[in-house]
Amino acid sequence: MVPRRDENPRRSIADLQARQAKGDLKVLTASDYRALVARVGLAEAFQQTDVVVAADTVLTDEGALLLSLGPCDPPIRLREVQIGGVAAQVSGSGSDLLLPLGCSPTDAARRSGGHVLAELLAGGTVSLSGLGDPTAMQPRLEVSGMVGLRQCGVARLLLHRAIVENGIVAVSTADGLLRTPYGPLLGPLASALYSCGGAGSIGLTMPALSLLGPGSPVFIGGGIGWVQGVGSGHNPMARRQSSGHATVPAASAAVVVDVEQLSSGSVRPCFIEGHGAALLVAIAVPVPLFEATVAAQAAAEPEDLEAPVLDLAVPRRVKPQLGRVTYGQLAQGRLTLQGSPVRCAPAHSPRLAVAAALELGEQLRSGAFPLVQPSMGLSRRPGLLPLDP
Repeated sequence: MVPRRDENPRRSIADLQARQAKGDLKVLTASDYRALVARVGLAEAFQQTDVVVAADTVLTDEGALLLSLGPCDPPIRLREVQIGGVAAQVSGSGSDLLLPLGCSPTDAARRSGGHVLAELLAGGTVSLSGLGDPTAMQPRLEVSGMVGLRQCGVARLLLHRAIVENGIVAVSTADGLLRTPYGPLLGPLASALYSCGGAGSIGLTMPALSLLGPGSPVFIGGGIGWVQGVGSGHNPMARRQSSGHATVPAASAAVVVDVEQLSSGSVRPCFIEGHGAALLVAIAVPVPLFEATVAAQAAAEPEDLEAPVLDLAVPRRVKPQLGRVTYGQLAQGRLTLQGSPVRCAPAHSPRLAVAAALELGEQLRSGAFPLVQPSMGLSRRPGLLPLDP
């Protein structure tokens, strides 16, 4: 039962900041909070908890590594550049370089901006080679050498779809092996991969990402990043349960973080056969329990939360939905489709998400992580607009 509003008045961000400053902030991970609710009831758990920490591990190629290089002598206006064997997109005056996190599945080098990022974070240097577009003020024709983080005036990781509310369960009805962005699927209906962590994930602990907005701090890759705004595929008007939890991928947020905030080993570049390169990184956020409704939503159990089962063997924009399953079923490693058992596994890293949640909890208690409320929420305008040329 949700506590009555008069029994549990709304907490303000100032109240929680004061408790954090005194070292009295009561923080629990999402799993510990659910266990507390099961033990003492929602009303008492709400009284005993100020902030719940939710976490995801995102596997994405929707983003880029931004590197800003200083001028050389004589100056050069870069036109074509490769850094660490990865072709960079040149913008601005020719010194701001974007290295995509993805690459073609046929790329022989199997490298992307994520691999360059990991090497730079490890303290290494990467090769730089570029051709110039000569002007009177920038006459140089080419440049080559080695570059480390010390040579980058700005080094920033941009994730266009860093936080996603809910996910999908991917299956294939085709015979044999189907290579997908989530990993290989065996068909027909022999294996399944699910993209969201379920209960304890950011979007299913905080429906609609309602407490996030531009400027909200997030814990990403071992450091502090910031929400830029809505992410690609943002769909806040998606179908929802009566509790407010989305039943399909819904709201999303973009995140930016300075590379100097990241820790070595915190980002994991990878190559997915048949799809290309991607980056695996853990993200955690605080969910302040301002009122009883937020507390009840954060207490949702895996058995109460659902994800759609989609057939990825159909190469169309709208995939056939074969049903819905609960995250309680997915956690057992096996689900039933069309009367047959199907093995399932996460297409992410639950272990990294748990580690990020624990670390953020410690930083919130110590005051190392800022507890703030954004001045505005995420836009309600849908960003998932079909392209029909």
